[in-house]
Amino acid sequence: MDGVALPVKPGLVYYLVYKPVGVVSTADDPQRRPTVVDLVPAGTRVYPVGRLDLESEGLMILTNDGELTELITHPRFGITKTYIAKVAGHPGRDVLAGLMDGVELDDGLARAQEVRLVDRSRDRSLVEVVMGEGRKREVRRMFASLGHEVVGLVRVAIGPLRDPTLAPGSWRPLSMDEVRQLYAAGGRQ
Repeated sequence: MDGVALPVKPGLVYYLVYKPVGVVSTADDPQRRPTVVDLVPAGTRVYPVGRLDLESEGLMILTNDGELTELITHPRFGITKTYIAKVAGHPGRDVLAGLMDGVELDDGLARAQEVRLVDRSRDRSLVEVVMGEGRKREVRRMFASLGHEVVGLVRVAIGPLRDPTLAPGSWRPLSMDEVRQLYAAGGRQ
């Protein structure tokens, strides 16, 4: 990733966190529920980059780098988020194609960039879904509109970042190479 300009401001902090179910993805919660910020060391104030709903789990970035936050959260920069959705029933090819063609939701058309059936059991399916934007409960609403309730949702990647070794509630600092990869994925070179 040589040639990618990095912010050189002192004091920038980058954490990769595995948000567990039941933790809110905000910096502060008026209802006093545990927040994703509570999972990382106190000291430098950091903010969650994007959100995962209370019932969802998976990877989140916490940082105080506003430029990186914008790159990751604004759809125009093209940094995707990858999810594994555990859904009720067995969505057929028509449902998977419908996710890619787009589903009309109350806040507009929602479309997956990639969809892949990962596994099936007696009454559930695992579907990998790659999204280019992250509206509120978007993946859950898309499946529901096509007749399949999401019973579990895990974000497994943010752009090029994956870390299957992180357990729920754990965190680690991002390496400078990972920060460079994120900037490059957002077109900042």
